[in-house]
Amino acid sequence: MKNNILCFGEVLWDAFGDEKVAGGAVMNVAYHLQQQGANALFASKVGMDTSGYELVAFLKENNLYSELIQNDAELPTCQVTVQLDKNRQATYIIPQPVSWDNIKTETTLTQSGIKASAIIFGSLACRQQTTRDTLLNLLNETNALKVFDVNLRAPHYTLSTIETLAARADVVKMNEDEANLLINGSNGNLKDKITEFRKKYHAQTICVTRGENGAIVWHDYEFYEHPGFKVNAVDTVGAGDSFLATFINGLLNKQPIQQVLERSCAVGAYVTGKRGANPVYDEGIRELLK
Repeated sequence: MKNNILCFGEVLWDAFGDEKVAGGAVMNVAYHLQQQGANALFASKVGMDTSGYELVAFLKENNLYSELIQNDAELPTCQVTVQLDKNRQATYIIPQPVSWDNIKTETTLTQSGIKASAIIFGSLACRQQTTRDTLLNLLNETNALKVFDVNLRAPHYTLSTIETLAARADVVKMNEDEANLLINGSNGNLKDKITEFRKKYHAQTICVTRGENGAIVWHDYEFYEHPGFKVNAVDTVGAGDSFLATFINGLLNKQPIQQVLERSCAVGAYVTGKRGANPVYDEGIRELLK
């Protein structure tokens, strides 16, 4: 029986100059979960405008559209400007308010949360109170595994919101820069930082990605590490999202953590070598994930 994984958060257009591709961190996670054969449900909100209708078409094409996609008659669909530096690292210009700032509590959403094996959420969609309260209400109503993708996008977060979300999470995923920002002291030792974070927030699993250097995971009182895979980077957009999808899928399927970590790093590297967040998997990646 497949796990039902509910992904809650933003959906948007990432604009690379004149080109735009569908994105949003949690939507990207749902997209990769679908490619990996998981039953991913996606909850968000789009504007009733051309960009919103186009996003709905994308979601339908990729089996991510349902009644969990709300419509907003007043706020626009989000379009993010993506800028790449010389190392192909992405920064984002994100407008506000937009449609996913206004996700409301609805019966279908609550019921989906109750039935879910896991709920994946991030910090960006929680920058405004309406969506943040909807998420917190959802987490209160479920016994699902709660997965927090920290995913800091300055200036769209507050420390108090991050602390609230981290305290609710069973699994926390962040990158190394986010770990350094959120965890003081420990003399820069990443394992010590993870240990301090766990003492404060009591998560069952903590994962810190390290870009081209792989990732480190704390799970069941043990550390696991992988050095990553070398690729010719096109851009880093969506690499962490694909990593998280692979990691949670493996975790829910009770695969060995070291194997899950290796596969997650491989998928993240694969995405880094492609344009945009959601490339279609090639046969090599599909074989790896079997």
